[in-house]
Amino acid sequence: MGKKTSYKRLKGSQSLRQRLVLSTLASTPVLIDDIRSDDTMPGLRPHEISLLRLLERICDDCVVEINETGTELEYKPGIVMGGRNLVHDCGVSRSIGYFLEPLILVALFAKKPISIRLRGITNDPKDPSVDTFRSTTLPLLKRFGVPSEGLELKIESRGSPPDGGGEVILTIPIVDRLMAVRWLDEGMVKRIRGVSFSTRVSSQFENSMIHAARGIFNRLLPDVHIFTDHRAGPQAGKSPGYGISLVAETTSGCFISVDTAVSYARGEVDEIEYDEKRELMPPDNVGEQIASRLLEEIAKGGVVDSTHQGLLFLLCALSEPDVSKVRVGKLSPYGIETLRNIFDFLDIRFDIMPDPSTGTVILRCVGCGYKNLSRKLS
Repeated sequence: MGKKTSYKRLKGSQSLRQRLVLSTLASTPVLIDDIRSDDTMPGLRPHEISLLRLLERICDDCVVEINETGTELEYKPGIVMGGRNLVHDCGVSRSIGYFLEPLILVALFAKKPISIRLRGITNDPKDPSVDTFRSTTLPLLKRFGVPSEGLELKIESRGSPPDGGGEVILTIPIVDRLMAVRWLDEGMVKRIRGVSFSTRVSSQFENSMIHAARGIFNRLLPDVHIFTDHRAGPQAGKSPGYGISLVAETTSGCFISVDTAVSYARGEVDEIEYDEKRELMPPDNVGEQIASRLLEEIAKGGVVDSTHQGLLFLLCALSEPDVSKVRVGKLSPYGIETLRNIFDFLDIRFDIMPDPSTGTVILRCVGCGYKNLSRKLS
């Protein structure tokens, strides 16, 4: 008889992605109950079940048990195998960006490098877009010693909500361990790059967004290039939409990014009366708003933007047993939740030192020295 598995007991649906990632990496089985038990629609959402299926696909001997109402989840992690030519449908309740962060963290410590085709929504207002992952998240990984060879995100086709139809191919190399970083210098913004996209609408929408955004940036710095990516036919997915992703690069090699997308919500497209459809935000307003948001992110300071704080802290915690020191702007709620989860699973505490002169926060920790043991198992 095998010994009974002892589960770490957790409550609620918050930060489920991180809990599953840390459970997988720390080989700690978890039992999460009380998942939205008081909601009118209790239990796990479709995108959360899809994430569990994705983890099952890339791991060997991973056990997932969900009760009838979906309010209780038992997750016993397995060995991260990786592999080539994998395919996963992310569904349409959340975008591909929701799945990319947990997938990247787990895949770095797989037995074999991973290559996976993800289908679903590529750009939506809720999650980071695939453009942001390509321009900002992948360079962030290189800071921690992830090799650039075999680290790629290729956008095959775009997909806007509500019906998606987008497709990306993600390849991630494996690492033995992550390097500790000392990353305090934000530098000054030297250039702004961006990509605007449009699916199943006029390409003129992109020109309007770019013109509006440049109207704000050109008063501040000369080096601004925003590329267009107009898709038609099968590459445009199944729904109309448009949006823009911007990234500011600093003199010290930091990337600060923001993105947005505009499309119809679920149920609005099926209306019989065309006049009843909600008016989408005009592209000029989209361009102005996103440019202002990028300037806000830059003003906050820090070496990453607020959406990447969680990933930065996780990479620091998993790095070699040396001191990592990073500077971020105001701690985001997601960043704070990440620090709690890291302490829960890896027992690593961060020293938090506010820097009143710049309005930023310096965080320091000693990495847990996480090693890739999967590759040594034959």
